[in-house]
Amino acid sequence: MNDLVDFISTRRLQLATDSWQHVSATVQAVLLATLLSVAVGVAVYRSRAGSAVATGLAATALTVPSFALLGLLIPILGLGVLPTMTALVIYAVLPILRNTIVGLDAVPAATVDAARGVGMSRMGVLGRVEIPLAWPSILAGIRVSTQMSMGILAIAAYAKGPGLGNLIFAGLSRVGTPTALPMALTATVLIVVLALVLDALLVLLGRLTIRGNQ
Repeated sequence: MNDLVDFISTRRLQLATDSWQHVSATVQAVLLATLLSVAVGVAVYRSRAGSAVATGLAATALTVPSFALLGLLIPILGLGVLPTMTALVIYAVLPILRNTIVGLDAVPAATVDAARGVGMSRMGVLGRVEIPLAWPSILAGIRVSTQMSMGILAIAAYAKGPGLGNLIFAGLSRVGTPTALPMALTATVLIVVLALVLDALLVLLGRLTIRGNQ
């Protein structure tokens, strides 16, 4: 216990920096995945074949183990942030894409017809009616992708990516030394706590935005 307390007190600046990098990389990756997923979802949700192909491709990418995906990306993109962010975006796409398609498909046809009846353009119906009604489903996908990305980013330390995963790997490489357990345990607990904080913020965002749509 004393080793853990000493480690936290002496490494608090490093812990704060790594925590910030972990959250920042996750948020940026999920934002990119959201933009990509919503764009693809809007393009294919009216086509059953297009929706099946898009979700099938995203699901196939999700089945690739993270170590294997990073191993494939490193020879192409090198080490560091780029392969890490690429892997995170790939893994974050499926939940958001699937929920975007489901949310848009669930918008009542009568509501869309009524919007067109008052003179809205196709983009107007999409932006002012369909996307707002599908937003709860899209946000649910964003929450899943965020939690998943927080865990996967820890593994991305294998590719010299940013975040708390470096501490976990450093701790595992020093098994048997007094600093091994504090390093791995502190980083793991911080990832869990930060994931819960991000999820709470997304829940708050949902309450504010969904209430505003009603």
